[in-house]
Amino acid sequence: MLILEIIFVKMTKIFDNQTFINEDFSGKDISGLEYDTCNFTGCDFTKANLTGTDFIDCVFERCDISLVKFSETGLRDVSFKECKLVGADFSSCKELFLSFTFEKCNLDYTNFQNMRIKSTRFRECSIKEADFSDSDLSGVLFSKSDLDRALFRSTNLEKADFRSAINYTLDPEKNRIMGAKFSRSGIDGLLIKY
Repeated sequence: MLILEIIFVKMTKIFDNQTFINEDFSGKDISGLEYDTCNFTGCDFTKANLTGTDFIDCVFERCDISLVKFSETGLRDVSFKECKLVGADFSSCKELFLSFTFEKCNLDYTNFQNMRIKSTRFRECSIKEADFSDSDLSGVLFSKSDLDRALFRSTNLEKADFRSAINYTLDPEKNRIMGAKFSRSGIDGLLIKY
């Protein structure tokens, strides 16, 4: 008796070097796709399912990416500029080649727990009540960013730069801060427990 095995290979739809302007992806399932060197401007991704989707060398400008599902989503060399990412859970993104930057973004209530995001740049962002617990943030730059009630617990903050960040509080006994940079005005955020 001959046994045949049929293997179904899922073909990934690839978007290469494309620009998307004011597209509405809100609530849609756009999982398992690949976007390479694409620009998204003014797009709405609110509550979209991005499971298994890969973004490589992409730029998001003035997009609403709040409450998206990032499960196994690849973010490789991705820039977010003036985007709203409220409540986004980055902790379930693919770890391999994960790298992104944020400029003038709203990252309130986001989850970066248990992540390795060394040398990530947060410039002029609101990162209120974000969770950075158990993460490796060594060399991260928080330039002019508001970290009000952001959670740092068992976080590696070695060589992180908080000099122009505001409203942060962290316990130096429960985080690794060797070589981290703080401003004189921000020193209160390190001493609040005392």
